[in-house]
Amino acid sequence: MRKYYQCQLNTINSITDAWPEVRPDFFKDNNYVGRGIGGQTSPQLLLRFRKDVIELKPQIVVINIGTNDIAENTGKYNPQYTLDNIMSMTDIALANGVKVILSSVLPVGEYPWRKDIKNASQIVDSLNAAIRNYAVMNDIPYADYNANMRDSNGALIEDLGHDGVHPVEKGYKVMETVIQPIIKSLLRK
Repeated sequence: MRKYYQCQLNTINSITDAWPEVRPDFFKDNNYVGRGIGGQTSPQLLLRFRKDVIELKPQIVVINIGTNDIAENTGKYNPQYTLDNIMSMTDIALANGVKVILSSVLPVGEYPWRKDIKNASQIVDSLNAAIRNYAVMNDIPYADYNANMRDSNGALIEDLGHDGVHPVEKGYKVMETVIQPIIKSLLRK
């Protein structure tokens, strides 16, 4: 049985998509599976959640999604719709005996492919506050990647990413230091 399923369908999801390629030993050594698909948004993840999570029968799923929603990859951003999709994935996982960790959207100052989206860091912060609040209200662990990866303007720290959105190896290492203790703690429960 897999111990952990990394589903970051991601915050954007080239973010989660690339993680196993950039840091393969982290996934292999821990028996983790990455299921990110570049460019996907929360409704797309919700549609494939049963097949790509539930059918794998993991003990834990980490849900990291929302940056592509904000970047409007599949239409106008609606914060409640994104949160509803995250809540639905959480409900599906829990109903099938899969423990859930919710995570923050990574910091973004500007989307290189959507420069017309203004105030990206404030929009990310607002979604993260809603995800965190939902996690706290429902006693679900929350992994705050954002707090550990943002600069004073709310953007991704320059040497943690290559384009202001997507992490490089150093960025993924920061994410691993955030998520690993939460996973280990949840596995002990």
